[in-house]
Amino acid sequence: MSTEERVTTLIDLMRHGEPVGGSRYRGQIDDPLSDTGWRQMRAAVGPHAPWDAIVSSPLRRCFDFAEDLAGRLNLPLESDDRLMEIGFGVWQGKTQEEVTQFDPGLQQRFYRDPMSHRPEGAEGLGDFRVRVVAAWNDILNRHAGQHVLIVCHAGVIRMVLAHILEIPLSNLFRIKVGSAALTRIECAEQGEEFLGQLVFHDGAL
Repeated sequence: MSTEERVTTLIDLMRHGEPVGGSRYRGQIDDPLSDTGWRQMRAAVGPHAPWDAIVSSPLRRCFDFAEDLAGRLNLPLESDDRLMEIGFGVWQGKTQEEVTQFDPGLQQRFYRDPMSHRPEGAEGLGDFRVRVVAAWNDILNRHAGQHVLIVCHAGVIRMVLAHILEIPLSNLFRIKVGSAALTRIECAEQGEEFLGQLVFHDGAL
C-alpha cells in the first residue's frame, strides 16, 4: 500500500463529565451524570459534529450523553462493555478521604506502584489492558477510515494512551484526564495493524 492509499482513522476519546455524587473512586458503579456533568460534556462538544459514528461505555455517565448526542446528530451508536472503567474493588464508591482515613499513605502507594498496591478486589491492570486493547483494535477495524467518537472513562483513556505510546503500566496514573476532556488519536494502517499517534489540536474538533 502506498502512502497515498494508506487508511487513516481518527479517534476522539471523550471522558464523561461529573457524575451525581461528585468526586470518588466510582469504577463500575453506574451513577448518572449530574447537571454539571451534562453541561461539561455539551460545552466540550459545542456545535461541532465531525464524527461518522459514536461508541460508548455502557455505564450511564457515558452512554446517556452518547445516546443523546447520537440522536441529535443522527449518527450510529454502539455500546461496548469492554470500555467500562477499571473496577476499584473495595474503594468503589469511596472518596479519597474515606480511602485514606485509616492509612494516609495508601493512595500514594497505589499511584506510585498500581501493579503491587491495587485495592482489595480490584481488577488487575493486566486484565484491564487486555479488554481495553481488544475493544480498541476492534473499533479500529470496524471503523477504518472513519472519524469516531468514543465516550468512556479516565482509566480507559489512560490505557489507550499507554498502549499506543508504550507507557509502562506502572506509570499509568501519571496521566491526568479531566472531566469531559477530549483526546484525539490518529491511526494509520500498516499492514494488518494500526499505528496510533497522539494529536494535539487547538480545541476545534
